Parts: sequence; structure tokens; C-alpha cells
Amino acid sequence: MTDSPIALITGGARGLGYACAEAIQENGAHIVVADIDEQGVMEAAKKLGNGAVGMVCDMSKPDQINAMFDKIEADHGPVSILVNNAGIAKSGDFLETSPEDFMEVINVNLLGTFVALQRAAKTMVDKGIRGAIVNMSSINAQVAIPSIASYCASKGGVMQLTKSSSQALAPHGIRVNAVGPGSIDTAMLAGVNANPEAMKMVMSRTPLQRIGEPREIGDVVAFLASDKASYITGETIYVDGGRLAMNYTC
Repeated sequence: MTDSPIALITGGARGLGYACAEAIQENGAHIVVADIDEQGVMEAAKKLGNGAVGMVCDMSKPDQINAMFDKIEADHGPVSILVNNAGIAKSGDFLETSPEDFMEVINVNLLGTFVALQRAAKTMVDKGIRGAIVNMSSINAQVAIPSIASYCASKGGVMQLTKSSSQALAPHGIRVNAVGPGSIDTAMLAGVNANPEAMKMVMSRTPLQRIGEPREIGDVVAFLASDKASYITGETIYVDGGRLAMNYTC
């Protein structure tokens, strides 16, 4: 058991999840990172240090999510900060997308987020913990790309799940917010980074004229998870270099 607040970050092996773990750890939390990539998540925990723990979990499997929480609570104590970051995207022609491919994305990005959020909240309510939950949404909750319809649908769902759960949990002092990244320098954007024409298109829709860094997302997540955001709940903060504010392309 630890006296520090326990923060669970899903999809924490790399990218946005790891950046969130770093930022929240600097605020004094005991970190648990979870990921489907066993080697990656164990390496991430070792790199974080300070007693950080790595756990393997497939976020599309409710049984695995619940078992993970059981183990965290037994070994370390209840989670008071949850970052629902795990997510996948599958691209393809809209007319050729199979129900199986669509549901694979929904099961990780939306169902997994719901199950983890609900499971964390149940313990918070039971133990009187005024916790903080931060979900990873996307600018694609508001705008759309036709080749990733399932991803867009899942992130729109995360935005609405954030709103509805924040209302349900507010009487218990539990805050639920979301962060919606724009184009961030992660593996998901690697194909764009390698394609000058694709990058030119991205920059045409990004007033700050650069892609974001993972830590820029991590710092916003850490803020929302902290007492500095104690009167914020039900919100999605878009960290997108100004993209959603743009009315036309240059």
C-alpha cells in the first residue's frame, strides 16, 4: 500500500499514455501503467521509476479490466486518478468497413473506457474518494475523417460518456473530464510525418503551424487530474493548435 494517490493510466506503454504518466507522477502520484504490450509496459514502468508498476490488460475485455482493478486494489490500494488513454484506429474505405473492424475499435476506445470508468468510480464511491477521471477523446469527436469512421464514432462517444458520467458522479465529488488532441507526434501520426503532402494538408488546418508534442497533452491531463481543476467537470479540452477554431483553410 502507498500513501500517495494511485493513478492508473491505460495505454501507458508509450506516446500520450506515457507522457500522461510522467506528468501525473511529477504531481506526486504513485503510477500504474497498463497496456496490451507486455514488454512495452514493463519497460515504461521501469523508465518511470519511483515504484511505478506495469500491468498487462486488453482494454476490449471487461473481465481483464475488472481483474486489473482487483489486483491494483489488493496490492496497492484504490485508484483515485484514472486516465482512460488506451485507443486504436483502423483506417479503410467507409463502404468496405466490416462490422467486425468497426466493433474492434469501439470495444477498445469506448467500451473499454466505460468499463474502466465505471469500475474505478464504484470503488471511489464506496470508499468516499473524491477522485478524478480523464478520458482521451479527440478533435475527431467534433470533426470527421471518412477513412476512420469507427475512430470518429468512438471518440464522439467518449465525449458524451464524459458528460453523462460527470453528471452521475458529481454528487460523490468525482470529476470526469476529457482531453481532445489534434495532430500529435505519436506513432499514430507516423504516416503523416513521413508524407510531405499529408503534412502540408495538416498544417493548412493548424493555425499554430506545428504538430503537438505528447507532453503537451500529458500536462493538460495532469492539470485536469489535479486539485487545480477542482471546479471543472464534464468538459473536453481540445489541445489542437487552434484547428477547431479555424473557419477556412488557407
